[in-house]
Amino acid sequence: MGAGAGFASGWRSREAERALMQINAAPGLRTTLVVVGCAMPIPPTSQPRWQMMKPKKYSEELRRLQTGLCKLQEWVKYKGLRIVVIFEGRDAAGKGGTIKAITERVSPRVFRVAALPAPSDREKTQMYFQRYMPHFPAAGEVVIFDRSYYNRAGVEHVMGFCTPEQHRGFLALVPFVERIMVEGGLILIKYWLEVGKEEQARRFAARVDDPLRQWKLSPMDTESYGRWYDYSEARDLMLKATSTKQSPWYIIRSDDKRRARLNCIAHLLKLIPHKRMQKSKIKLPKRTAKGRYDDQAGLRRGTFVAERY
Repeated sequence: MGAGAGFASGWRSREAERALMQINAAPGLRTTLVVVGCAMPIPPTSQPRWQMMKPKKYSEELRRLQTGLCKLQEWVKYKGLRIVVIFEGRDAAGKGGTIKAITERVSPRVFRVAALPAPSDREKTQMYFQRYMPHFPAAGEVVIFDRSYYNRAGVEHVMGFCTPEQHRGFLALVPFVERIMVEGGLILIKYWLEVGKEEQARRFAARVDDPLRQWKLSPMDTESYGRWYDYSEARDLMLKATSTKQSPWYIIRSDDKRRARLNCIAHLLKLIPHKRMQKSKIKLPKRTAKGRYDDQAGLRRGTFVAERY
């Protein structure tokens, strides 16, 4: 091991030991995550699988919360709000499912999802934040990042895609960039989804045999699977450096996916002050018979898809 690598490894270990957050609390232990200006309790790691939320209860609560998101959507358009919601977390922590629960009942023209692929050769030569900026919202929009510029604090750092100097520089720069974003009128919300080691292993194993989920297992996922504690250390460093008063991290335990989704949406609705917009009741007009003709005749010459079901 070279001197530079030894220094980086030692620096990371010392920083991790001094980190204020201890995310991997022992089962049943209640700790407090302290960030600048706020204190948040961290619940126990997870419930046993038999205690996880039942589908019927989940569906009822989800519908109620999604109704709230539809009301929030109208307020966002009315007030011209610009909102960025960042989702980060371990692989198989449930980011995609949570984002789907948020977006499935609202307009894609208001709630947009940005899930960027790996950077191209050209993008690798740009300023690091440059490829993310075009996806930021205009007035009346909510942009949800399914992973974000925080890749540099996680996968890029752990897998060696950036240098230790680039990693340290990123952690030092992000609070200033996010302060400018917030002071410029952007509402910035950051969620970290934390799944336990055993539950993550169960989800990875399920993906191996399920053809509907195999696409979620990339070579990078399988390579990172064995680096649990490297990612834990990277997470602790990131939270310590970038959870600030103006843009704190909110941590969600996601061993129970249903509870995690509901907790996230409920928190999001509470975090963004909004009012219910008064809308006049929609009344459908009568269809006029003017210009009436056999409008099915033209379709008979068309090619129809076979009705197999």
